[in-house]
Amino acid sequence: MLALLLCSLITFFPDYFYRTRIQRKTISIYTGWYELRWGIASCLVLSVALLTLLFYFHPATSNAGTVFRALAMMPEGGGRVDEIFIENNQQVQAGDPLFSLLDSTQSAAVNSARSQIAQIDSAIEQAKAQRQAAEATLKQAQSALEQSQSELDKKQRIVNKDQKLISDLEMERLASRVESNAAAVDAAKANIAAATAQIEKVLPSQRASAQRALEQSEVELGKTVVYAGVDGTVSQFFLQKGDMVNPALRPAGVLIPSEGPESGTTRVVAGFNQLAADVLYEGMIAEASCLSKPFAITPMVVTRIVPVIAAGQLKPSDTLIDAKDRFQPGTVTVTLEPLYEGGMDGILPGTKCVVNAYTASATAPGAEDSPVVHAVADGVAIIAAVMLRIKTLILPVQMLVFG
Repeated sequence: MLALLLCSLITFFPDYFYRTRIQRKTISIYTGWYELRWGIASCLVLSVALLTLLFYFHPATSNAGTVFRALAMMPEGGGRVDEIFIENNQQVQAGDPLFSLLDSTQSAAVNSARSQIAQIDSAIEQAKAQRQAAEATLKQAQSALEQSQSELDKKQRIVNKDQKLISDLEMERLASRVESNAAAVDAAKANIAAATAQIEKVLPSQRASAQRALEQSEVELGKTVVYAGVDGTVSQFFLQKGDMVNPALRPAGVLIPSEGPESGTTRVVAGFNQLAADVLYEGMIAEASCLSKPFAITPMVVTRIVPVIAAGQLKPSDTLIDAKDRFQPGTVTVTLEPLYEGGMDGILPGTKCVVNAYTASATAPGAEDSPVVHAVADGVAIIAAVMLRIKTLILPVQMLVFG
């Protein structure tokens, strides 16, 4: 209507005054369609051209709003609720416990791992005692070996002097005793090596494995308590003690973040017509008017433009895709953030918004060659801004009365 009114000021009304003041014609509602045909036609054509220029260089959309994440509260594994630490609609901080599950199985695993570690520690002490006993046995065997070897050498010298004072049977007996004592020394050394291997390699490896099992069981035990990952508000939380919770089938509730980009209070996501894709750019100035904050205009800036049209996404399936059923007119998804700090204060997450984006006159096609383009682009931008403010004023009436 505003564009039509502006165009009529230079088309319809001059034609009307010319017919009535200069030509002195009397124009009625029946003859006006014929007498003012040039003014009416030029007004319509100019209005369509103005609106086309307006919505191309300064695109607008009502497909906009603040989006936020809703984090499902669920354990990493299913179980039965044992204890509840919060209430519905409660504010929580990151790290606060939300609820816990029965942990009898996990506690038993922890106790079993600790018992295994205690048994290995006892085995290490036992292996140390065995090594000490083997060392004592080695000393005893070495002493016996030295004694028997000394006796054998002494009698061997007597035999070597051709003195037949010692029989061959006695010499064989002494040699056999030396071999037996040498074998005892070797056995004692083998026992020491085996005990040392148990203490330094086998048992430490078993203890490390048991320690990993204990840590794993403690991790599983810790998973029975669900904590808040971010600061936020708990919603749709109606758990009762004894309820079953499963991460695949039944989450416990929803946690709505209160801060950060995912909270819905720092940015607006808008979907513009595909024809505006050539005009939109990062850093583009825009304005937004949201339902949760009526009669207010928020200066925005375009921070990100998704380089694809969501309507064209394709997932592999067992059905052939027909292009005429697939490619529906989609929108260019744009992320906007407030131009000034605190610009989104009072705007609720998830609210619906109306967004106008403004092409700077310096970036309009042909602007570097013609100052007229600057004037036209800026003038049309003023019209777009006025239309947004008029829409902001009538939006509550439209929603509350005519909605």
